[in-house]
Formats: sequence, C-alpha cells, structure tokens
Amino acid sequence: MAIIKPFKGIRPTNDKVHLVASRPLDNYKTQELNAKLAENPYTFLQIIKPEFGQSIKTKPGSTENLKKIKTKFEDFCKEDILYADQEETFYIYQQINGNESSTGIIGCASIDDYFNNIIKKHEQTLTHKEEILKNYLEVCEFNAEPVSLIFPSTDKIDDFLQSIAKEKPEYDFTTTDKLRHKLWIVNTAKEIELITSQFKKISSIYIADGHHRTASSALLGKQKRERQVEYTGDEPFNYLMAIFFPENQLKIYDYNRIIKDLNGLSVKEFIAEVSKKFEVNKIDSEVYKPNQNHNFSMYVDGIWYSLNAKVGTYNPTDPIDSLDAAILSNNILEPILGIKDLKTDKRVGFINGIKGMKELKHQVDTLKAEVAFGLYPVTMEQLKLISETNNIMPPKSTWVEPKLRSGLTIFSLK
Repeated sequence: MAIIKPFKGIRPTNDKVHLVASRPLDNYKTQELNAKLAENPYTFLQIIKPEFGQSIKTKPGSTENLKKIKTKFEDFCKEDILYADQEETFYIYQQINGNESSTGIIGCASIDDYFNNIIKKHEQTLTHKEEILKNYLEVCEFNAEPVSLIFPSTDKIDDFLQSIAKEKPEYDFTTTDKLRHKLWIVNTAKEIELITSQFKKISSIYIADGHHRTASSALLGKQKRERQVEYTGDEPFNYLMAIFFPENQLKIYDYNRIIKDLNGLSVKEFIAEVSKKFEVNKIDSEVYKPNQNHNFSMYVDGIWYSLNAKVGTYNPTDPIDSLDAAILSNNILEPILGIKDLKTDKRVGFINGIKGMKELKHQVDTLKAEVAFGLYPVTMEQLKLISETNNIMPPKSTWVEPKLRSGLTIFSLK
C-alpha cells in the first residue's frame, strides 16, 4: 500500500511563475548562471545563490551559506514573490514538448515507504552526498525540487488526469527551451480521496530520478525521529515532495559515452580488439542510432560503426549483466580502454539521449573525445525488474524525462 499525501505548497504568484521557476542549479554553466542572476531578480536561482554580487562569500554547503539560502527564501515569501496555499493540495503538472506531453501528480511520499521498500531504487547512493543534501534540508527547511517516482498506470488515475488536463490550469507558461508547463490545483475532498485511495492499491513505486534526494530526506527523517521519540508521523520530516508519474507518462532515454583516448591503441588496433567481442559493421550514414538491445553505435575516426554483442559476452538471465551499459563496460571500456570506474575516471564523459547521436559525432569531430558509443535506452521493464530484485544499475544508465523546474512548488519542512 503506497502513501501519497497532499500538502500546503509554497509557490510563485501567477504573474511571476515564468520568472521564478528555473532549471536545477547544476544545469547551468557559470557564464549562463551569472547572466540569469544579473538579469532576473525573481529567479529561484537567487535563493540558491544568495551571495551573487557580494564580495565576501561563505563556503558552499556550510551552515553559514545554508542560512543565507533560508533567509533569501524567507525574503521571497515576505515580498510576495512566493505564497503558501492554505489548503492541503495535490498539484497536477504537465510538461509539453512539441507533440508529446507528460502528466504527473505532485504530492508527498512517505519515508516509511522508502524504508519498507515500497519505494524501490535502482541506483547506489553516496553517503557523503546524502549528508550534504540532508544538511541542506535540515538548515533551509524547504524542498523545492520534487523527486520523480513511477507507479503502475491505472484506468482511474489515467481518466482523472485526462479530465483535469481539459480544465483551465492555474499556471500555463513556456520557457526558453520551448517547453510548455501547466499546473492544476486539486484540493477537493473528492479529488484527494480518489488519488489516495488508488495509491493504497499500489504495492511498488520506482524512483525514476532523485535517488540521493530521496535518501537524504529519509536520513533526515530518521535522525529527527531518534531525537523526537514521541513523533506522531504527521510531521513534515516524515515526508518528501515527489512527482508521481504513471509509467505511461515518463520516457527513458539513452545515456551515451564519450572517451577521450584509445588507451594507447591505434584506431585499427582498437577496432580489432572490439571485433573479438562484437560483430562490427561500418555504417555509411551521417549518424547511426542503436535499433535494439545489445546493439551499439560507435563513432571513431570520422566513421560510424554498428556493434552487436556476440553470444557469451553477457549473461542473458542476469538483469544487470545483460544491461547494455554493463555489456559496454565489461567488454570494451574496462578491458580495452582501461576504464575501471565510471564515477571517477575523467577520461569518460556522458551525453544524454536528448542531444542525440549528432552530439556524439560533434564531440569526436571537435577532438573533445576520440571515440563515442551510443546505447539503446533501458526499458521500463528492465528498470522495474532491477528495482524489484534489489539490484543496482551501472552509473549513468538512464536519462529520464521530463525534468521539472525548481521552485514551481515548494514543500516546507517547518
């Protein structure tokens, strides 16, 4: 039985929402970030970077720095840039990209569902990163970017979301990346009961994006429970803000690799080594995109190749060993190119599938990499199987869309 809970969200006023909502901080390069901060006093980035323009700065992530973030957030509330809803609310969010759209429910997930493995993960988290995010939540006392969760689609939820999408939204704006964002307010007793009752029938929810944010919220809740023995379970620290996507509303893209060098091999020697484990075919086209599992594209020395993994290069019954990211690492990246740890080796880079195969070609043609590999996307079935069997995917195996804007809805931990 999964828990989903409405909350009194803090959000931008209608006239400023397009100015406040921003991409997450790590999506901006330094020059772009500084330009955004200089030209837009309302962007949520002003809260995350409260010392912009100041000569004296505190250490990022320090208690002093986090307190400044909290103060800037409170200033936004005092200046009526942000305001708090007075009723417990679910928020229906829709992102439209060209002819495609994705719709989900923003609400609170329970940390108990995380502890009890109802919320399932497929990615290993790093303890030091959990601590950093936990400290952020503890000092700042707000959560401005929902974790993305996947749940099995149901007819009643699908019908409900479709009916809501026909109504006039509270927010409707388009950002400079040509994405359209809509948000509806859902707070009647009947609507809340429909959503919560449907989730009581769901036994498994899967993290799509936000493993560290989920883990840090759970860690904070656990520590607060230990300090506050007589907690009721209704305190905000027992929950985290999430957007719940029906699995038919979320898309998993490929996550591709670029490598800076061939580990001392010539192109001819490298292809000869690859041919021992893969059927290698030269492709005479502008780009080549993998067309099925265990088929890879490779771009090197101005030429595209199709690689098909040979029998014996992976265990087809093992959910991890049969992942294309693992096949590539186990048969090329580690034994041929000497890349043993994708998390730490600076010779490897990652390109999300949104940018396409042309970006892989560009990286090699501009000498930023010597070889690039395109992977077939992980399927929803693979993601669920790995989560259900308590397995962990290799790093950077999935790129999930849509990505939400920071500051669109905010969950207060006070």
